[in-house]
Amino acid sequence: MRRMSRTEQNPIRSRIGRLIGSICSGMVEREETVAVALLAALCGQNAFLYGPPGTAKSLISRRIACAFQAPVYFEYLMNRFSTPEEVFGPVSIQALKEDRYLRKTEGYLPRADIAFLDEIWKSSPAILNTLLTLINERIFKNGGTVEPAPLRALLAASNETPAANQGLEALFDRFLVRLMVAPVSQLHHFEQLLNSKPSPAEVGVDETLRVRPDEWQEWLEQIHTVALSPETLQIVHLIRARLVEEHEAFGVYVSDRRWQRAAMFMKAAAFFNGRKETNHSDALLLQHCLWTHKDNYEALAEIVADAVESTGIESGLSLDEIERTKNSLEREINNELYYSSDVYKTETAKNGKEVFKAAVPDTFRYWNRNNWGSFLFLPYSALKSKDVFHPLDVSGNEIDGVECQFDGQGTCKLTESRYRNSAFYEPTVLFHKGDKKDNVNDRLIASLSTSLSETKATLRSALEEIRVQRTEREAQLASLFVPMHKTNLAIAGILAQIEGLELRIKDCERLEALCR
Repeated sequence: MRRMSRTEQNPIRSRIGRLIGSICSGMVEREETVAVALLAALCGQNAFLYGPPGTAKSLISRRIACAFQAPVYFEYLMNRFSTPEEVFGPVSIQALKEDRYLRKTEGYLPRADIAFLDEIWKSSPAILNTLLTLINERIFKNGGTVEPAPLRALLAASNETPAANQGLEALFDRFLVRLMVAPVSQLHHFEQLLNSKPSPAEVGVDETLRVRPDEWQEWLEQIHTVALSPETLQIVHLIRARLVEEHEAFGVYVSDRRWQRAAMFMKAAAFFNGRKETNHSDALLLQHCLWTHKDNYEALAEIVADAVESTGIESGLSLDEIERTKNSLEREINNELYYSSDVYKTETAKNGKEVFKAAVPDTFRYWNRNNWGSFLFLPYSALKSKDVFHPLDVSGNEIDGVECQFDGQGTCKLTESRYRNSAFYEPTVLFHKGDKKDNVNDRLIASLSTSLSETKATLRSALEEIRVQRTEREAQLASLFVPMHKTNLAIAGILAQIEGLELRIKDCERLEALCR
């Protein structure tokens, strides 16, 4: 018996996948753009297409309209001479005769299901101000009447982002999805473009694939039942923190409203992929929601990618806490079971100072043994210094006739001041750094070993859980709206998480060996 594929098990995913394939027909290097723009329309969000002329921005919009069943479509090319009548409809002469100001909106933007406004920022303030209310509240104030606007999605295009301090920030913020539409880049795709006829604005889409108005409304409700996974929330937190940290560099502010709509956008991606919970691939769509200018487009995309790649599978385990615990155990092991530095053979001089006892070198021919004795006493405090000092005699007095200097590595040069005869002295090391101490309390060793075993068991349990989930998660990361080379970032993050857990387990085993 043939096993059903994941696509066959999710009818809505299969349908949307076929729908994307239909409306992308004949278009080159536009599959991701069309898929994401369609997703925006399916969840009632607006999309902004940024790119130079001749990159199929208007064609993308017309193809999106083809995905819906009998939509009312409105398209207009803005310019600085555009009037409200050309966008919202002419004023009704009949209504004016009746002393009423009313526009005839049939066939214009207020009655459209899908709309495309090209060169949107070139329009007049009168149009843009009215547009803000229409796309934000989905209503149109027609004279003294407030009419509901059936607009499902507005697509706009321009080869520029709105200029600063022109009062356009609020309108631009209403475009949740912002897509970069660049010229065809791959050589074989460019040659394919040259050898093909112009793509038609309308394509034949099977009626069973087209989205009906009642379905669209039903899907909007069902999207809200999708849950944001812990991993998705972690990614969002990482991105927010990075944006705050680098605000001066990018100047990007993301409002709470935009974050909320971005969350809905991710939920919509999960829903149309046949899932009930978001994952890393849905979070990758945030790269289309956060940039504000072409100069920060790549930087914002990198921030999103970094957050996704650094987030593995939620295991309920705080690796930071585990790391702190492991480091604390390692410090205790090193401090209590092993010498943290070399321990030298020393004596206590008559003045109470800790000293090294060095025999007077044979090269010191003019040494007056009757006055100074057979030994020199070198202060232990001078061991790590390279300063020149005088040794002490048996009574604790400085001997001016001898100069001493440690080299910082444990060897001391002894020199007769007058005759410059010299010799070297190396203090005796009783225990080297890293040597295990004798007679360590057995209870302490047992306690440290138990703590390490518990930490290692916790790490192993998390590792096994993540290994089990890995294959299933990799299959779920496949998305209709995100190319495979981008979802591979999430897979790399999971593999890095597994590797990190394996390294921590090996480190625990290393520390256990130190306790034996």
